[in-house]
Amino acid sequence: MQDLFMITPLTDTMRAALEGSFVIHHVDDMDDPAVWLHQYGAGITYALTDGHYGVPREYLDALPDLKLISSNGVGYDGIDTGAAVARNILVTHTPDVLNAEVATTALMLMLACYRELLPNEAHARSGAWATEGNLPLSRSADNRTVGILGLGRIGMAIAEKLAPFNPTILYHARTVKDVPFTYVADLTEMARRSDVLICIVPGGTATQHIVNAGVIEALGPEGILINVARGSVVDEAALIDALTNGRLGAAGLDVFETEPNIPDALKAMPNVVLTPHAGSATVETRAAMGQLAVDNLLQHLNDGTVLTPVPECKGLL
Repeated sequence: MQDLFMITPLTDTMRAALEGSFVIHHVDDMDDPAVWLHQYGAGITYALTDGHYGVPREYLDALPDLKLISSNGVGYDGIDTGAAVARNILVTHTPDVLNAEVATTALMLMLACYRELLPNEAHARSGAWATEGNLPLSRSADNRTVGILGLGRIGMAIAEKLAPFNPTILYHARTVKDVPFTYVADLTEMARRSDVLICIVPGGTATQHIVNAGVIEALGPEGILINVARGSVVDEAALIDALTNGRLGAAGLDVFETEPNIPDALKAMPNVVLTPHAGSATVETRAAMGQLAVDNLLQHLNDGTVLTPVPECKGLL
């Protein structure tokens, strides 16, 4: 059997599917994974990780015989794909199976911001409704102009989930797409024209702080920022400053710059909705993601092909 270096948590279902074909070496069972790899890394041909853990470069360098990195997640910015391609190592991920769930999370955050779910829930739960009366009115989510930053698979799923709210959809992406939405070449201009900006681009150096102070300012004091992409996409300090000083209306955030740490300033704001990078965190979706990550490993073991390579690795097939 082949040796599998495991970085990500492993469900019982995934373990059962893998144990007949792989000898599993999990980092949780090692006192020091770097030391263990220095001794045993040669000969390991497969690795399984996820979008959070990635593959630290010191691990990658200690796996000279690696053939495939299977990542359980659609994002893979924690994996040095350039180094992998240079060594003919395939990298796979789990697109499509989580599109609808992440889109639901984006919609949930947007609705929670517009209808001020958290202040209203706290008002009802505390008993203040009975003693102090109603809170000020919230705002409608209908008929809004929504700018989507990144119109890939999940971006399209978000647009589809927004349809019942009769939005005007703008988008900013690397290329113009054949879609019934309006392309805006300048991100700041799109933010200026939008009521809501939803971020769903990949992480990495190319998108680091692409939502900067200027983009946030352009959204304005009634604007809403939703981030279900990566925390690195948004300049968190600029976001906090704009929210604190009333230059941005609200934010719904599923991701953060230094996860799992969330700035106390964001936690204290009633106009900010926070979720713990839970965009795809349902039983059904995580099971589908895990199965696809396993299937990529098993198929490569069987015939050398994979189901869902990352774009940078398609030339290796």
